[in-house]
Order: sequence, then C-alpha cells, then structure tokens
Amino acid sequence: MTGHFERHVPADNMARFYRLEIQPTLFGDWSLRRSWGRIGTFGRARVERFATAEAALAAARRLAEAKCRRGYVRLPERLDLPFGRGA
Repeated sequence: MTGHFERHVPADNMARFYRLEIQPTLFGDWSLRRSWGRIGTFGRARVERFATAEAALAAARRLAEAKCRRGYVRLPERLDLPFGRGA
C-alpha cells in the first residue's frame, strides 16, 4: 500500500509532499515508511516497524487522515519511471 499526498499554497511559496509506504520486512514483520519534504527534493524519511500488516495499515490511515485535515490532497497512484529512454 502506498499513498502520495501534496499541499500547495502559492501565496506562502509552499509545495510539500508526504508519502506513506507499507512493506513486509525480511524478518516477518511490517514496515511503514514515511517520507516528506518540499516537492523536488528527497526530503526526510522515517521507518517504523509493526508486528502485523493490520497495525501498520491502521497507523498509515491515522497519518493519512491527519494530513488531509491539514490541507494535503491525496493524489492518484503513479509510476515512478527513470529519466530518459532505454535501460
């Protein structure tokens, strides 16, 4: 599960992103990776581990709801393709 959120406020020169990703780990638990920052930068990231996928999903939903309350808009899923053509 992934979620990509953005917030734009041109009057304040604000263009920010927030991304949530849930993935299984090699140790049998689940991780929630949060990354955020100004659009066009790598930003910052934090990874939290959970015992179950349901716990990770519940945490991701809480974070997503909080971001939407603060003015972020969830964008449709998109492919992250490498720049240029060819391999």
